[in-house]
Amino acid sequence: MSNAALKIEQFEGQLSLLQGNLQTVFDALYQLGVIDPVLEMDWEQAYDSKLLHQDQIEQAIEIANKHQSNVDSLVVQLRKFDERTLGYLAMEVAREYADFHSRKNLH
Repeated sequence: MSNAALKIEQFEGQLSLLQGNLQTVFDALYQLGVIDPVLEMDWEQAYDSKLLHQDQIEQAIEIANKHQSNVDSLVVQLRKFDERTLGYLAMEVAREYADFHSRKNLH
């Protein structure tokens, strides 16, 4: 297991999980301009400092879970967070998508 994968695995048990419609959360983050910068960043380096921002990430995940029924409402709520927190939320969306697709391919 790579160092980044190990850090992701260790971090997973410490956060609330995104639940429900991940596409809505992705769409909101895309509208906020978060997705492209996250795709270009060094995720291993980002995960090194992720625990320092756990409280803000938890709040963003709670908001995302609560406001998934309406992209516009979710965008308004997510604007309250800084770019770093939204980047971590985008990484969580990507991780959840990957987990979902890996489970889907196993069955």
